[in-house]
Amino acid sequence: MVANPERRTALVDAGIEVLALQGARGLTFRAVDGQAGVPVGTASNYFAGRDDLLRQMDARLHVRLAPDPAVVAGLLERPRDRDLVTAFMHDLIRRATGDRTGWLAMLEMRLEATRRPELRASFTRSVRADPVEGMEFQRTAGLPGGDETVAVLYLAMLGLIVEHLTLPGVLDGVLPGVSVPDGLVDRIVAAIVPDGPDGPGSPNGTGGPDGR
Repeated sequence: MVANPERRTALVDAGIEVLALQGARGLTFRAVDGQAGVPVGTASNYFAGRDDLLRQMDARLHVRLAPDPAVVAGLLERPRDRDLVTAFMHDLIRRATGDRTGWLAMLEMRLEATRRPELRASFTRSVRADPVEGMEFQRTAGLPGGDETVAVLYLAMLGLIVEHLTLPGVLDGVLPGVSVPDGLVDRIVAAIVPDGPDGPGSPNGTGGPDGR
């Protein structure tokens, strides 16, 4: 396979665009070549097969959708309270909205993984890393809540993102006077995250079976 990192990244990004716009059935090397604006046959020189392309798209999406280290560093200058968690969740929504194509491609990969056992195994490992890393970040940063808080918040935010990016009308008016998605983010965090470092579910509280 050809060793040209810039061209490979461009092809992977093109694959993400194709997957988001056309779904898994439309993800062919010819379609990727067309999206990338390169000669037909280029993608086949860079990827061993469709599964190889999907795995590299998975890795690329985790880079594209990751938080900006500078933003994280700036937020961590604030007090470690529920307001800080809320700010992190607003940043998550901002990134999801800013790279809607990337998130839609990620959702398409979830569906494709249900049909391809090998992809399911690798994709499960990579996605599982998100809540696990979130739990570790919560402990290291000293944010309120424990592992259970992070797990429930992860699931709630994932549901919000899926609805907002696919069928935003579903959420309109569900809670009168609450904006979509920002107002819902505030409500989600308020309902899940303890108010203060020593609240229920916090490292010094009694919210979880392990005392976190």
